[in-house]
Amino acid sequence: MKKIIVLLGFLSITFACNDDSLTNMNTDGKNPSVVPADALLGNAEKGLFDQMTSTNVNQNVFRLFTQQWTETTYLDESRYDILQRNIPDEHWQTLYRDILRDLKEAKKITSQSVTVTPKEEKVKQNKIAIIELLQTYATSVLVDTFGYIPFTQALDPEAFPSPKYDDAIGIYTSLFANLDASLAKLDAGYASFGAADFVYQGNVAKWKVFANSLKLRMAITVADVPALNPGTKASQAVAAGVMTSNADNATLQYKSTQPNTNPLYEDLVSSGRYDFVAANTIVDAMNTLNDPRRANYFIPINGVFVGGPYAQGGDFETYSSAGDPADDGGLHTRLLDPTLEGLLLTYTEVLFYLAEAVERGFISGSAATYYNEAVASSILYWGGTTAEATAYLAQPTVAYATAAGTWKQKIGTQAWLGFYNRGFEAWTSYRRLDFPVLAAPSNAASAAEGNVPRRFTYPVLEQTLNNTNYKSAATAVGGDKLSTKLFWDKF
Repeated sequence: MKKIIVLLGFLSITFACNDDSLTNMNTDGKNPSVVPADALLGNAEKGLFDQMTSTNVNQNVFRLFTQQWTETTYLDESRYDILQRNIPDEHWQTLYRDILRDLKEAKKITSQSVTVTPKEEKVKQNKIAIIELLQTYATSVLVDTFGYIPFTQALDPEAFPSPKYDDAIGIYTSLFANLDASLAKLDAGYASFGAADFVYQGNVAKWKVFANSLKLRMAITVADVPALNPGTKASQAVAAGVMTSNADNATLQYKSTQPNTNPLYEDLVSSGRYDFVAANTIVDAMNTLNDPRRANYFIPINGVFVGGPYAQGGDFETYSSAGDPADDGGLHTRLLDPTLEGLLLTYTEVLFYLAEAVERGFISGSAATYYNEAVASSILYWGGTTAEATAYLAQPTVAYATAAGTWKQKIGTQAWLGFYNRGFEAWTSYRRLDFPVLAAPSNAASAAEGNVPRRFTYPVLEQTLNNTNYKSAATAVGGDKLSTKLFWDKF
């Protein structure tokens, strides 16, 4: 009995010494309730790169839409059936629910952090600006995919459980304003996220170049929308300083081991599947032009580059592809390298935009010079030589002065080839310039109405859970169809 009394007395003293004992017992020390802003930023960056890089048919089908690749067995996506696997839902949720939500929380935490010195405040503002730039990029991708999206009421479920969809032109107006405000915050004389930033490792000067290049990209995207004053936006971006070499590329360096390998490695190698080959559309075009990038894009079949008939299926071994994932003899391209870097925005991309900006009268300069530099930059990036680039550009079918068609055809065709493995950028360029000429396959899904898709239809979940606002947006964009052109797709 005395032992029991002593034990109870000891326990009472122990609990009395810590008023929060019961509360602490319910605290999970391994999973903090507040995630640091640095971790949220890194998670958002990786998620953004993964989504834009992936070729998983549940997430990213843009290489198929642009007929750079085609499928061998399961042909739904090559035939523009994007509802079989609810692809719009996955794209929307990844960008909107996951990435933009992480960035919003990262900005909130950073904004609430207390600074004591002017230097600390400068670092804080740099961090906020970088977060905002990624928000602008991700939002622009959503708009350029769907059209109207929730914006002013987005990501606030308590206040707006069913957010309205905003006018796409109005969203772009806000994005340009936000981008300028972010640029004004950036001060290259101070640090930011450091190593927690997977893109530029906290280099603020690089982020300023990214911001100006993104502004140019957005201006060219809406080049046919005078209400957004794209010419002024483009000239401002160029004057402030856009990318000047591949060293400025916005990249994420993937690792050699999963789960941090390039998503292509997961889709093409780890999966053990043989789903994708080069489409005859792009291979035939490159064969005609004697393009030196073929050997870096595809594996030849008996010394010849052979594209699979688009959306028709076929035997993987019969057609050129990124390489045999089961082969140990080195028969593969860089795309099967687990450490292949991911890309968000590149120097090659910027050069094509500059060529177009000259042709549109937005900036001064030589469209031919920018065009030549863009093509050469692409060839060199993929492992080609200066001599190969020079010889390629000297061909009458490639040279800017003699290549067939208008400037839209010349730039559009070479941008399509230069944006290989950049499916979304290739799709956007095609939709804006209407070159190269792509034809929907005869067996395309009826929802495509005989057209190469111009947008994604809205997610099924949005139609179910936010139906009133969905219906309003569907009407406003001109009908929730794959064939409906976005506001900037004028021709």
